[in-house]
Amino acid sequence: MNPGIVPLWSADWAWGLPLILLTVLIHAYSLGCLDKEVTARISSARRRHLSATPMFVIGGTALSATILHGVEGAIWAGAYRLLGALPEIKSAMLYSLSAMTSYGHENLHLAPHWQMMGALEALNGLILFGLTTAFLFTVMQRAWPHTSQQQ
Repeated sequence: MNPGIVPLWSADWAWGLPLILLTVLIHAYSLGCLDKEVTARISSARRRHLSATPMFVIGGTALSATILHGVEGAIWAGAYRLLGALPEIKSAMLYSLSAMTSYGHENLHLAPHWQMMGALEALNGLILFGLTTAFLFTVMQRAWPHTSQQQ
């Protein structure tokens, strides 16, 4: 192992861990706010017996989650730009969303001393998408309850 690489990674961890914490807090708070809105819409639709509402609630929730992931990707992209890890905001945003989704980075690469930060963002993406998946599953269960629960 190259002994020079570990000290270089300390900056990645110093930036990456607070970014993970920040985006997870933003995500959890936003999902909590979204949950209040979803609950209100589902309750209102049930009182009025509107059958198409669950589809719109789920679609709106998925769209909101997508926007939320974009905002969180923009936070990471801003950090990459601030650190000079990527040359301009467009490439920083593309890199960030690619890392967060584990899609791949096209032809974009971080300098060797920032590569651990890219891996930390991928870890962050797994956490955020896990939270989103659990939330969407819960929304679907509430939007389309089992027949036996409605009786």
